[in-house]
Amino acid sequence: MKKLTSKIRKFDSNLWYYHFSIPDEIAKEVIIGDNKRVICTVNGEFSWPAAIMKSEHYWFILVNKSTMNKLSLQEGASVEVTLEKDNSTYGFEMPEEFQALIDQDDEVSQYFHQLTKGKQRSLIYIITKVKSPDSRLRKALAIGYHLKDVQGNLNFKLLNETIKAFNNKAL
Repeated sequence: MKKLTSKIRKFDSNLWYYHFSIPDEIAKEVIIGDNKRVICTVNGEFSWPAAIMKSEHYWFILVNKSTMNKLSLQEGASVEVTLEKDNSTYGFEMPEEFQALIDQDDEVSQYFHQLTKGKQRSLIYIITKVKSPDSRLRKALAIGYHLKDVQGNLNFKLLNETIKAFNNKAL
């Protein structure tokens, strides 16, 4: 576990906004091979899975708008950061609805596990971002259907349409 103090800064970019920098020596201690995944805790209040990334000049972790609001942070605020290596398989906790589908459907499992780690995390996030068990189940089923339909060639635009269709079906 590594602790540091940093300041919230804003990129001059339309793609990325808020972040805090990570000193080189800490980044190098936490990054193992090409695994840059960590569990980041800010001010001892809120934790999330994150990736340490490199800009042209320094290492950083992105802080999304939702986290900024939860912690009442503003640009320039000083933050106490704790970083722990994320040793989870996917970088997120696997939702039980999707795990059950993977356990029961070898074809879905095969296509899912052939995806890059980033795409796996994206699909898991799509499911976990909703609170309702029924909605999580619908999303899990839609993702499984989509992976089989496109033979593992993930297309997020088509997936979104599939999710919409599954949201309108009765379970």
